[in-house]
Amino acid sequence: MKGIPMQTGVLRVLRATAASWWRHRELRRTGQTALAQRLERQTVLRDLDYLRHAASLPNAHVICGEGGTFLHLGWTTVSTLASIERFPLAALAVARGTPFIDIRPVTDVIAFANLPRVARDGSGDPDLSGVGRPVSLTTYIDMVEKLGAKIANDPRPRRTT
Repeated sequence: MKGIPMQTGVLRVLRATAASWWRHRELRRTGQTALAQRLERQTVLRDLDYLRHAASLPNAHVICGEGGTFLHLGWTTVSTLASIERFPLAALAVARGTPFIDIRPVTDVIAFANLPRVARDGSGDPDLSGVGRPVSLTTYIDMVEKLGAKIANDPRPRRTT
């Protein structure tokens, strides 16, 4: 994979995840091993591409709340209803340095719902205002942290006091 060296452990997790998917297991059970292997390979390649994007896009981030875990990659969002601990792709992205926003501690759901969205391309227009305005990931993190969210792999410059 171009740009990101993949450790054996990452590939092992992605392969195990692909092989454990119910559809692939069912294909193996019914003797369609070649098809299962081809689909598993495609799944691993797709997930490697998601990891590559998570490492290279300026506003890529993982967010985890009561509704599940989401890996935001600009125009693409990969999600599951499970927590991050049960979403291997998101956990791998965070382990590789993608910013992680844990909104489970946030109790003011109205304030959270009124936050602006993260711009898809890494930009944010400071002249726009209102709920629908796109902001940079760092601006979004500033806002959501004030509501009680926990941040890992913080992309903001270190502040000195």
